[in-house]
Amino acid sequence: MPLFGSHKETTVSPPPTTTSPPSRSRTLFSRRRSSSPSLQTTSPTTTSPKRHSLLHKSGTEDNSILAAREGLMRAEAAEREADRALFAAKNAVKEAREHVRRLELEAKEEARLAKIKQSQARDLGKRGKMLGRHDHV
Repeated sequence: MPLFGSHKETTVSPPPTTTSPPSRSRTLFSRRRSSSPSLQTTSPTTTSPKRHSLLHKSGTEDNSILAAREGLMRAEAAEREADRALFAAKNAVKEAREHVRRLELEAKEEARLAKIKQSQARDLGKRGKMLGRHDHV
């Protein structure tokens, strides 16, 4: 079931008897109804209510409202782009820290291996000094 449902109303639309259209409210939650019940007739035609998108409004709006809406949309887009940039920067920092940590571990392991090699070389040097005892004649 959709969140707001798809309830179709069958309403009788009267032919306009006056030259000026009836005043209608254009708010988000109002329905389009005639302001006067005397304008309605009982014709058998049925229509469904027209729905308008929030981004694509019909009719004319004040230029300052349009400019404010466009500015707001640009600001929202810039904020989304800034969020993406912040996310990318945080990931770059995380990757750099991880790289440094791996380098430190690698250097620590290399230092451990170098100490082992140094110890082995020292032991070989001691054994090498013991050689040649017959050369002291």
